[in-house]
Amino acid sequence: MSQQYEELHSKGVMPHVPPEAFAPHTGIAAHVMPFLDTGDGAHDLAHLLRVWHNAQQIAAVEGGESDVLAAAVLLHDCVAIDKTSSLRAQASALAAERAGTILTELGWDEVQIAAVQHAVAAHSFSAGIVPKTLEARVVQDADRLDAIGYIGIARCFYTAGRLGSVLYQVEDVSSERRVLDDSRYALDHFRAKLLHLGKNFRTATGSRMAVERTQVIAAFLAGFEAELKFKDC
Repeated sequence: MSQQYEELHSKGVMPHVPPEAFAPHTGIAAHVMPFLDTGDGAHDLAHLLRVWHNAQQIAAVEGGESDVLAAAVLLHDCVAIDKTSSLRAQASALAAERAGTILTELGWDEVQIAAVQHAVAAHSFSAGIVPKTLEARVVQDADRLDAIGYIGIARCFYTAGRLGSVLYQVEDVSSERRVLDDSRYALDHFRAKLLHLGKNFRTATGSRMAVERTQVIAAFLAGFEAELKFKDC
């Protein structure tokens, strides 16, 4: 494991996720994990583990080559670009390029490398790449599932805090008379993106899972806004 990972884990900043957590692909996990960026708690090793579990659930029904899925999940965030950067939409393409280099060094064949690279490149929402293979569809759905539901709520506010956003716009919480601005208001991100993610899933299994998690998002939003309807004492 990388020195950076060990330092962050010892300080309690980085979750300890051993390669065995990605069984039966412990070998590729052990090789790949030292290459991973570890500065963002919304895209850390715990995120990769959750995405892997999602991918396994989807693939158990939909199918897909397990080695390709594991490598794509492990490497889909191997290049980190800040959300506010003009290069953000290129992050998945850069990650795919890096994934190819890493897997080439590990002796993977060209066909498998290309399959992993496509899944990595296509996973990103901002990249807008349509997944053309089953593995790419599974990975995209698995990653997007982690953006919704209870975990998605936590990640949303964590990221908003890192970006210096405030919780909500006080005068118009529900954005009835203004344009949504999720770069400034954390709650706006629910209506701007999260409530709509479930409409664009690529597998039937992922879509079913997304419905449940979207309901969680909607219930949270309704409850949050209800608490802001102050009553005179």
